[in-house]
Amino acid sequence: MDNNNLYGQGDKGSDQRQQPAYNQGQQSSYNQGYQQPYNQSYQQPYQTDSDLEEPVTFGDWMLSMLVMMIPCVNLVMIFVWAFGSGTKKSKSNYFKAMLVWTLIWVVLMIIMLIGLGVTVASIASYY
Repeated sequence: MDNNNLYGQGDKGSDQRQQPAYNQGQQSSYNQGYQQPYNQSYQQPYQTDSDLEEPVTFGDWMLSMLVMMIPCVNLVMIFVWAFGSGTKKSKSNYFKAMLVWTLIWVVLMIIMLIGLGVTVASIASYY
């Protein structure tokens, strides 16, 4: 019978449970020398106040969306905001993602136009 799934059901008369081999008699090398920073969750990386960046304001986003509605200017500004040095990181990442999505849509449109061209050519050659 497999006893691996019988957690907490040791021998009937004893309350002792078997400890894993790496934890018997000595501390695991996995945890040696590791100290958690004071008052920090172990799941969050340690950040200082200088690492944090001021968020992009509502007004800045509204202005960005207004500029994006102007033809030709929007194309230039996407590249300026995506790769400019004075742009905040979150805004820069947003416009880089926008460029990637635009590239994906352009490639899909080219593929669809090629497919449409082949279809029209095959229909034209039939008649």
